[in-house]
Amino acid sequence: MRTIGSIMLVAALAQAPVHAEDEQVRRGPVPDWVVPSALMPVPEDASGLLFVRRQDILVHLDAQGQAHYLGYRTRILHSNALPIGNISIAWNPVSGPPVVHMIRVHRGGETIDVLEKASFEILRREDQLEAAMLDGVLTAVLRVPDLRVGDEIEVALTTRANDPTLAKNDSGLLFLVASPPPGRFRLGLSWDEGLKPHIRMTPDMTTVARPGAGGIDFPFDNPAIMTPPKDAPPRLQWQRVVEYSDFADWSAVSRHFAPLFAKAAQLPGESPLKEEARRIAAAHPRPLDRAAAALKLVQQDVRYIYVGLGTGNLAPASAEETWQRRYGDCKGKTALLLALLAELGIAAEPVLVNNQGADDGLDARLANPGLFDHVLVRARIDGALYWLDGTLPPVAIPAAEPAVPYRWVLPLSAQGSAIEQRVWKPAATPDDIALYEIDARAGFDVPARVTNTSIKRGIAGLQQQVQLSGLTPDQMLAGLRQEIVGSLWQSVDEVKWRYDQKAGASILTIRGTWDIDWDKDTRFGRSYSLPGGGFVAPAKRIRPPDQDQTLPFYSKPEFDCSVTTVRLPSATDPADWTHKSGFDTQIFGKNYYRAFDIRDGAVRMIRGLRVDSPEIDAASARQDNARVAAFDNSMAWIFYSPDGGARPNPGRKAVPATYDIDWTADAVPCLSPAAISRAAAR
Repeated sequence: MRTIGSIMLVAALAQAPVHAEDEQVRRGPVPDWVVPSALMPVPEDASGLLFVRRQDILVHLDAQGQAHYLGYRTRILHSNALPIGNISIAWNPVSGPPVVHMIRVHRGGETIDVLEKASFEILRREDQLEAAMLDGVLTAVLRVPDLRVGDEIEVALTTRANDPTLAKNDSGLLFLVASPPPGRFRLGLSWDEGLKPHIRMTPDMTTVARPGAGGIDFPFDNPAIMTPPKDAPPRLQWQRVVEYSDFADWSAVSRHFAPLFAKAAQLPGESPLKEEARRIAAAHPRPLDRAAAALKLVQQDVRYIYVGLGTGNLAPASAEETWQRRYGDCKGKTALLLALLAELGIAAEPVLVNNQGADDGLDARLANPGLFDHVLVRARIDGALYWLDGTLPPVAIPAAEPAVPYRWVLPLSAQGSAIEQRVWKPAATPDDIALYEIDARAGFDVPARVTNTSIKRGIAGLQQQVQLSGLTPDQMLAGLRQEIVGSLWQSVDEVKWRYDQKAGASILTIRGTWDIDWDKDTRFGRSYSLPGGGFVAPAKRIRPPDQDQTLPFYSKPEFDCSVTTVRLPSATDPADWTHKSGFDTQIFGKNYYRAFDIRDGAVRMIRGLRVDSPEIDAASARQDNARVAAFDNSMAWIFYSPDGGARPNPGRKAVPATYDIDWTADAVPCLSPAAISRAAAR
């Protein structure tokens, strides 16, 4: 979104391409609201790639929106820094022309005006079209000629970020990167009279802030490298950030955008969408089935293309327009779905979300629509709430939980809704289940018949559905043979794939043969490490001494499960087989579970790992650090000894084989009852 994107790019300009926004790259003087910083002397012992003599990143708010000024002069110290002379400008005509004030090279006592002999070249239009993005952005480049180590390059330009969708509401971020090169840096925010925004800053910015009558500056000389606190939750990783916003609160953002979607979802009297709604209503008497049919229509018959033309990237195209052209972005698809649901008498609302997992701590941020990157629909059907995302593949049905585990969401309503927290809870079913059925009944020295099934849920399952649903069985078989035969797999004889909508899972089954690597432990004994049975020992949760030792530690939520069944060689006595011990423990908020069982001529194993507490406090982490040394990270070995001596394990659990139960069911025994109880007690 406009403000966040432009500021983040500019903040990296000393080491990355410049980005701006309009139809022509223009020249002009430095704005009168800009006062460049004084140059910092280059030390004799300067080292690294470059030395920044000054870099000013300034934002000014006026009646037209935001102006972003970037000015820097940098000494090149190493040949690897020469690409700084490749200046790129990308712009959208909606925001107005970028103005280049100067591009100069200082060499000894000589100053070279690069723009006297070089100019920007427009390379391409819609450079992200292959990524299904139609945004009207043009791209131009200027390659500074004859740039050398020891030169100083000086650049100054101003761009504008004026999305008409936001009217006079500006918002954005200013920040200094965690590991800047040595030199002088300055961030600044200023405004015309009466346009002062709400401002919030991290504590490290408060100490350097220099407020004035019409603005605030943040100067740094040789800023220290600031490493984010190790393994801290994402909300605690923000450092050297300044937020600004004209929105009073999140309810104001909700009120501002709700009318845009309400208008986009209105249908003219003769709209063909009304006939589509009548057709759906006639075919499906139940409201939930009608919602599912409307969602599938939007997902399947309207292809996804990001559209950010004309009115900027925050305004939804109308439902009618999206249906006529049969493509749209998340905003257009949401408006289309809202229109259909309204015709079907189903109450629904658009909801802003963040698909990148960057919504932890969103409630503590200033209200900034740029912190959201996606919109979907939430509907109330038969008294229950369902999430509908028109950008997902058509197998994604209305669900009580969204496909992405959002932490904070913003419903859009005419009266203005507050930001909502979605309470996190451990996954009830694994995100990923790997089933290995190894038939070694023919003997140790004969390739085993193997059936390997993977069950993927959530976004990973939907991604696999997109990848595999368009392949013929022969294409899938040939592709997997090419990919996996030759290492563990000796042959791939059959491949089957399906997507189970009820389970919300992509299910891929491969059948073939493996050359089992049976280790010889004794003269006649054998052993084998079961696939999917091992655990990696967790690392201690320790931070460098200069970081805050009281902060909690974070683990990304996950739940995976492996189930392995080995049908034992028929010539062996099951009483001569044993296995590594199982275990059931929780450490650092994660449940580790492994169990074995030998019966019916087969070894059965289950291994499960689930995060039950994404955050643990520092005291708990210290306690668990002391337990790491005793963590059993051995692989899942099974042993055969023809001399006998194997004893039944008194801790043996009744473990189901891969073929005993339906592993796509809602409840599968991938954790012990004790582990589930521990999670419920937290």
